[in-house]
Amino acid sequence: MANRLAGATSPYLQQHKDNPVDWWQWSPEAFEEARRRDVPVLISVGYAACHWCHVMAHESFEHEGVAAVINDLTVPIKVDREERPDVDAVYMTATQAMTGQGGWPMTVFATPDGEPFYCGTYFPRDAFVRLVQAVAGAWHEQREGVLQQSAAVVKAVRQVAERPPSNPLDASVLQAAATTLMQTYDDQHGGFGGAPKFPPHMALLFLLRHYQRTRDDAILDAVRFTCERMARGGMYDQLAGGFARYAVDGTWTVPHFEKMLYDNALLLRVYTHLDRIAGSGTGRRVAGEIVAFLAQDLYDGHGFISALDADADGEEGLTYVWTPAQLDELLGDVDGAWARYLLQVTPEGTFEHGASVLQLPEDPMNVERWHDIRARLLAARAKRPQPARDGKVVAAWNGLAITGLVEYGKAYDDPDAISLAVAVAEFLAGTHLVDGRLRRVSRDGVAGAPAGVLEDYGAVAEAFCAVHQATGDGRWLALAKELLDVALAHFRDPDSGGFFDTADDAETLVARPADITDNATPSGLSAVCAALVTYSALTADTSYREAAERGLATVAVVAATHGRFTGYACAAGEALHSGPFEIAIATPDPADPLVAAAWWHAPPGAVIVAGAPDASGVPLLEGRPLRDDAATAYVCRGFVCDAPVTTLEDLVAKLA
Repeated sequence: MANRLAGATSPYLQQHKDNPVDWWQWSPEAFEEARRRDVPVLISVGYAACHWCHVMAHESFEHEGVAAVINDLTVPIKVDREERPDVDAVYMTATQAMTGQGGWPMTVFATPDGEPFYCGTYFPRDAFVRLVQAVAGAWHEQREGVLQQSAAVVKAVRQVAERPPSNPLDASVLQAAATTLMQTYDDQHGGFGGAPKFPPHMALLFLLRHYQRTRDDAILDAVRFTCERMARGGMYDQLAGGFARYAVDGTWTVPHFEKMLYDNALLLRVYTHLDRIAGSGTGRRVAGEIVAFLAQDLYDGHGFISALDADADGEEGLTYVWTPAQLDELLGDVDGAWARYLLQVTPEGTFEHGASVLQLPEDPMNVERWHDIRARLLAARAKRPQPARDGKVVAAWNGLAITGLVEYGKAYDDPDAISLAVAVAEFLAGTHLVDGRLRRVSRDGVAGAPAGVLEDYGAVAEAFCAVHQATGDGRWLALAKELLDVALAHFRDPDSGGFFDTADDAETLVARPADITDNATPSGLSAVCAALVTYSALTADTSYREAAERGLATVAVVAATHGRFTGYACAAGEALHSGPFEIAIATPDPADPLVAAAWWHAPPGAVIVAGAPDASGVPLLEGRPLRDDAATAYVCRGFVCDAPVTTLEDLVAKLA
């Protein structure tokens, strides 16, 4: 049996390379093999940090008997959803259309033309074997019915991709989005909706910008309370920093333990902006700890890897949970009792087998004692089995992290954060950008084959704009333009002004995905529109602003009633409605107090550059001289400028 996964870039595919299942990678050859054998295709979609993907693998894909049935009756294809989000999007839409829900592992049976006719998620071993046999029987004995079913599913998938009517994403839509979002606010525990609770980072970014514009205190209270509860619960790693993927309960107590890059990148932005807008001590602490987590646990010397697994040695949470006896044995009776009280470790436990996930309901009075105990707990935890690492570098998620690092680094004058952001941007530019087009993934510093999708172009372009602002280097602005021009040329729908998730010259799937709603990460549309808004403000090129306005108009109808799932688009809309502000500070000193004030008091979506007058490659500094040999701030809004100012008081007043 050929080992077709041995050379895969994806760690998820690598996990399955020794299965007795004769896995194929997603390829035309796999579907041709299904035609040759006249059998259906089994498409199994998951990702490396997925707990139930591991369970199904152990139960079924590592079982010789199950593998024999799969190999005999199907052509099995293994897909990493993070490496091929386009494939995942198409078949997830089909799964949701057929079952009313979706998730991973995703199990799809399709024709040799890739048209799905039966979809599901996790199946226990015996049920899965019966399903494979039943599907194969239907394929050979009820072919006409199967083809009718596949045609109906494909029709439904294509209908989902149809765009709603376009309307301007104006102030009334943004108000409606905030109102509907707040109607689902949980004022007891924070967040929106019930269990399971995912960190609503994009909705929080939108609400923070909405508060800056409207000064609605109820909005700020909801954001502050949600951030406080998330950071004090078990979903946040109280020892090493970093958020888990979600909480299985409604109180943020017990997490699903995987840690994803994209969650932490987006939450870094949330906690940074919460502190600078509302003066949150928790916000500053958590933001700093997320930066440390990114640098220590996810940076591989090239870029940021995708995730840490939920499991260690096949057991979920093994690395992270504690019993009272373990704390007492490690810390002694006195410190053990103090830690048990502080971290909510009880005899009953909050997790399994009497173990507890660490929580921090309040800051300790004795900070030095807490730091000592935390260091001892971390050292002991390091000796435990550690979660597996998904070592692939995803372009879009690294873009989100770069933007978060720049915003944090400039807010808190942290040159190390800026240096890390620039280093990762250099890696993306040098490795992921190949012949003017983005590659979605790399591993160990080597680019993989999958082409970048729309979210990659949007998130990386926005990141390059952020690095341009942090460094004053015009090269990054030029690279952002290159990416946005590709997005406009190859991803935009010329009729609606919206965007497809895949390029016009990408592989043809049974439907061309065009999701306008945010999921775990910003939609491709909202990511690219955010970048277009920023680039337009940095260059005064209105054509990019107009492209953003047309793109955001295609999501306005949905945003008005589903703010929870359009947060990043609404955040971009708030930037547009704010202006956005264009702040240029002419100064030979990058540490000038005016620069720090601009970053700290920035209105929603503002762009900020600082440097010598007429600095090369920095359009906002053109024709912006010093006044009376003093550093001078030029504040414009929507391409209309105020008189320049030279004092902190005047600058802060203009940004208020």
